[in-house]
Amino acid sequence: MTDIKDMKVWFVTGSQHLYGPKTLQQVDVDSSKIVDGLNASGKLPVEVVFKPVVKTPDEILNICVEASADKNCIGIITWMHTFSPAKMWIGGLKALSKPYMHLHTQFNRDLPWSEIDMDYMNLHQSAHGGREYGFINARMRKNRKVVVGHWQDENVQTQVGNWVRTAIGWADSQGLKVARFGDNMREVAVTEGDKVEAQIKFGWQINAYGLGDLVKYIDKVTDAEVDELYKEYEQEYAVAENCKPGGEYHENVRVQARYEIALKRFMVDGNFKAFTTNFENLTGLSQLPGLASQRLMAAGYGFGAEGDWKQAALLRIVKTMSEGMKGGSSFMEDYTYHLDPANEAVLGAHMLEICPSIAAKKPRLEVQPLGIGGKDAPARLIFESETGDAMNVTMIDMGNRFRIIVNTLDVIEPLDTMPKLPVASAFWKTHPNLADGAAAWIYAGGTHHSVFTLALTPDFIETFAEYADIEFVIIGKDTKVPEFKKELKWNEVYYMLAKGL
Repeated sequence: MTDIKDMKVWFVTGSQHLYGPKTLQQVDVDSSKIVDGLNASGKLPVEVVFKPVVKTPDEILNICVEASADKNCIGIITWMHTFSPAKMWIGGLKALSKPYMHLHTQFNRDLPWSEIDMDYMNLHQSAHGGREYGFINARMRKNRKVVVGHWQDENVQTQVGNWVRTAIGWADSQGLKVARFGDNMREVAVTEGDKVEAQIKFGWQINAYGLGDLVKYIDKVTDAEVDELYKEYEQEYAVAENCKPGGEYHENVRVQARYEIALKRFMVDGNFKAFTTNFENLTGLSQLPGLASQRLMAAGYGFGAEGDWKQAALLRIVKTMSEGMKGGSSFMEDYTYHLDPANEAVLGAHMLEICPSIAAKKPRLEVQPLGIGGKDAPARLIFESETGDAMNVTMIDMGNRFRIIVNTLDVIEPLDTMPKLPVASAFWKTHPNLADGAAAWIYAGGTHHSVFTLALTPDFIETFAEYADIEFVIIGKDTKVPEFKKELKWNEVYYMLAKGL
């Protein structure tokens, strides 16, 4: 996963010289206490760093330039303790290349009813200082996060922490390298897309590699290394008897272990954070990487099947945002429906590659025929997902823009056992219901591949989309298909016009 220990968020407070040195000293003291409170809250995954109050256009420009150049700074939190004339912020906001948040709070929660005087009013001006600052952001068409409430409120701290996690994901997105082993599945539309535009918008570097490049790594893996990794499998999974040493399929498992070691080395050597495979392009491989892909996802790598590089990169970012949180994330596919009118639901799965981070119980390691691709039967992990609130996230290329689609879900226990199902799976209720949820997804152009996550909520993804200045639509409990169709048409008009603004 991403090493976040050196990542920092800067806390920048705006004011002006008009109030005099005593007030400005108090602004610094109060700002420092807010920083200490956020750091002590346990809601933020990285440290917030206090920066002295900024009072002039030059000070604001300098702090924004410094933040943009500092490799450890992933974003800034801005707060207007007093009134801070917003023309002072124009140069700095133009220069700032990192995500930022407007924390609209004030130091004291309650009014001091019996003691309030003009000195108090001059110091505690966040209510209208924040509006002045908000105007210039709107005037400059800046995408930013606004969080409103008292800084000691747990809900506010949680919102700040969520924004920080999205900033971590955005930082990881910059220069994210995706290795495509082979090309996309032939004749499939949704796995295509503009890789150049993806690099411009998100920072992703997406490049293809021949299977021969991976085979060179596979050939260098020793039997001793495979033996050692197999011992790890025995400890972590319920290994089928015919997959153990001496069993009919033990060698099939060893092949996947060899693939895992080789893939990991390829990824590390090239600093790749996500990869794709394609069952139509396996020249030099005896199996499609199944178990190997599942375990690399569990280690934090993004993955996309059939060459789907957009979902591979998106999965990596979702995993980065949710590091340390409860609930896993996986590559996923809406596979088949349960259309009982009294209990409609979706069985999500894939041929092989579902991440064990979402498993409810200890996965089983088995070898089963793939039934497609004409290769040997691959080893894979079989399990059922944890239950709870979840969502599917996908990204599509609309030609003139990228669109991110989110559909919220209730993951439930399967209604019966599935002893013959040879793959990992998740069983969910689609919001607002299966018919409307599926219709809205299809109207929006949603793919059959998605990123499934039990860890994050839609606001993380919405904020990420705003950073990238791309379209975001959500299908949730309150979605009405006729209104959703109108939203898609309005968005079409907006993005057509925005290209010329």
